[in-house]
Amino acid sequence: MVRGLSTNNTRRRKQKRKPGDVQLQAAHDQWLRKRGVHPDQLKTKEKRSGNSVPDYSTTRSTIPTSDTIVPIQERRNDKVYTGDYIIGIATLHKSNLVPVGRGDNPEVYAKMRR
Repeated sequence: MVRGLSTNNTRRRKQKRKPGDVQLQAAHDQWLRKRGVHPDQLKTKEKRSGNSVPDYSTTRSTIPTSDTIVPIQERRNDKVYTGDYIIGIATLHKSNLVPVGRGDNPEVYAKMRR
């Protein structure tokens, strides 16, 4: 590579035209006009996405809905343990706490290994 020159030049250069390019461009423009998509025709055309907003003002026959308002529910009572099944909490390895119930043998938790 020559010092000071690079190949990443992005400047647009004039395209070299061939003798038959004018006739080809005219034929292509005619083909576009025939289909209504020539740039001159698209400038005057109204732009629409193709989607339309439905008209909700008309009355439609639908399932009747209720107009009654129900009362607001009161707050539920908190669930509080009132029984005597759980007699304690045992600690397993790595600070894992488990409940010990009545009828369970606490020695099982004391001898438990990983």
